[in-house]
Amino acid sequence: MLPSRFTASLAGAWRAGPMLALALLVPAPLQADSPPRAARAAAAPAPVPAQLPVPSYADLTDLADSAPLVVRAQVRKAAEVEPARAPGLRPGWARLYIEARTEAVLGGRTALGEAIRYLVDVPRDAKDKPPKLGKRSVVIFARPVAARPGELQLVAPDAQILWDPMLEDRVKAILAELYAPGAPLRVTGVREAIHVAGALAGEGETQFFLATAAGEPAAITVTRAAGAPPRWTVSFSEVVETDAPPPQRDSLTWYRLACFLPPLLPAGANVSGSPAERQAAGRDYRFVLDQLGPCARVRR
Repeated sequence: MLPSRFTASLAGAWRAGPMLALALLVPAPLQADSPPRAARAAAAPAPVPAQLPVPSYADLTDLADSAPLVVRAQVRKAAEVEPARAPGLRPGWARLYIEARTEAVLGGRTALGEAIRYLVDVPRDAKDKPPKLGKRSVVIFARPVAARPGELQLVAPDAQILWDPMLEDRVKAILAELYAPGAPLRVTGVREAIHVAGALAGEGETQFFLATAAGEPAAITVTRAAGAPPRWTVSFSEVVETDAPPPQRDSLTWYRLACFLPPLLPAGANVSGSPAERQAAGRDYRFVLDQLGPCARVRR
């Protein structure tokens, strides 16, 4: 139960209705273009161990890409929310009401005061207790709550990570990529695939024109020459680049592709002229996915 000294700041919201207050503060899921987690969550064992694994590059980018605010804060007070007021809570987890002090705004342009409040889901330990967070520094990925200064809504129920210098450096590097001019756009699928055979056996070029959330152009080009290994490149502009190297793993360009390209080339997208060319386009698509490797996530 929340101590009385914590509930004072929420009294106005609760007078308007407890479900309204919780709706404003309960952490929201990631944006719709993030991969669904329902299947993984349904298969996850309970209870969840209290020591969470180190988040991967994809985990952190999922959060940062959805967060108008990324904040380092020090937890001043934490109180467990009653189960009846914690809809959607996973087995083995607790929902905490946090009062914290802003230490630094790592990302975002929203003005933020020193005192902040939010809800977060955390795993219980072996004794069925939530972790002790008092005076611990954390990094949170959040959005402001309209007309409620100091109240934040996390972009995911667990969008709070214990701070350490290495984590902050990783988050800052990701934010720098996201905020950079001309940053790679969110990929939502493959619009069209075309393979054109070369003059010699084994030669040819395949272009995959990608769909993006903003409708801006993006394309992958795979080039094969006789006696040479296949080459591929990606471009997020009107100009299709064929000389640029493939994206490095754990970069924003890699993330846009590895984490959001469909596992199979959609049949309707393959508009190559002949059966042999359509087969070559499918082969080149599998080649690109193999080159990218899996998009590893440890967050459920």
